[in-house]
Amino acid sequence: MLIVACLGDSITEGSPGWQHDTGGDPESTWMHWAGLADPRLELRNFGIHGETTAEIAARLDEAVDGADVLVVQGGINDVYHGLDVERAAENLRAMVRRGKQLGLRVVLANVLPWNNGRPGDEEKIRRLNELIEAIGRDEDIAVLDFNGALADPDDSGRMRADWTVEGNHPNVAGHRRLGELAFRLP
Repeated sequence: MLIVACLGDSITEGSPGWQHDTGGDPESTWMHWAGLADPRLELRNFGIHGETTAEIAARLDEAVDGADVLVVQGGINDVYHGLDVERAAENLRAMVRRGKQLGLRVVLANVLPWNNGRPGDEEKIRRLNELIEAIGRDEDIAVLDFNGALADPDDSGRMRADWTVEGNHPNVAGHRRLGELAFRLP
């Protein structure tokens, strides 16, 4: 078994179908589907709705206790709160480096399209995803294309309607795509 600590925000948590404190429908998490696709994996969910990259980073050491692999996902809440995406990328890079320093294999996920974003948010998400790709290259780690897995082929700045609950979060079908198609360990 490989123990995989999945650290992130509501996309990792599985919100709104799964909540870290009350549970819910496990099919509402991409980890459920990734685990079915590869039974060697024990995927541990450390996603919390609404957290920025700085808040996610503060939980890293506790989340990775006993893990072999770290998956880092986050950034949309930085965009939502109007925080600088360059700083969000620095936080993500610091989490990647901390995971590597702890001897973990590290994987980074990019940011999903946001159907309910404000004017200018789509460009911020694109910029943050460019920075995430650069982190992947610089740190020699895999980047999971969560964005590409759920982007509408007719409008890449939006999630396809049948893969989202309300334009902010994937539904069960969206999480299944993330777990089966986008999730790959190095």
